[in-house]
Amino acid sequence: MSRPLIGVTTYLDPARWGVWEMPAALLPAGYPRLVQAAGGIAAMLPPDAPDAATAVVARIDALVVAGGPDVDPARYGAPRDPRTGPPAPERDAWELALLDAALAAGTPVLGVCRGMQLLNVALGGTLVQHLDGHVREPGRFACHTVKPVPDTRCGTLVPEAVEVRTYHHQAVDRLGAGLVASAYAEDGTVEAVEPYGAGAWVLGVQWHPEADDDTRVMRGLVRAATRA
Repeated sequence: MSRPLIGVTTYLDPARWGVWEMPAALLPAGYPRLVQAAGGIAAMLPPDAPDAATAVVARIDALVVAGGPDVDPARYGAPRDPRTGPPAPERDAWELALLDAALAAGTPVLGVCRGMQLLNVALGGTLVQHLDGHVREPGRFACHTVKPVPDTRCGTLVPEAVEVRTYHHQAVDRLGAGLVASAYAEDGTVEAVEPYGAGAWVLGVQWHPEADDDTRVMRGLVRAATRA
């Protein structure tokens, strides 16, 4: 059986390597490593013209929307909180177009951190723009316990309470159309979302599975991509 092609969205930021300093399409190495460990092939999807999204989704077997900067609150009709980070308009436009195309095509989707938040926004939901306590030290993941909801996709993949790596100061507020919360932190923060009932394989997680050794969530995506 051939390994499915998993498209993973990227940052577009200034970077330095060797003698070079210039804009770069960036992706933490944990993402492709996790895709590969789960049995897939990773393909980077840097920001592009939104009207290319449908053609891109037609060429991949599944989509991962990676973590990254805060979603522009204008995308969900909210005034900007002064603690919200700078907007990333190219990423917002590209990733929303990819999500729309993937959801329309029934392509399996995994949203990670920002990716989960953007999935919620794509379906009409809103975000809490600042949440204390989930980032303890800049540039370092925190750990906390997540409790999956039984009889959900998340709860089937990860049935027990589990320690996860996390780094975010925003969270889901009002759920998008058709979504249910399928995991929670101990303080009640929504830690996973997914569509209600049967249908295409779609899951968003607030934590960072690419920063851990637990491949279960990504294996679920890869299995769905293999069947699609």
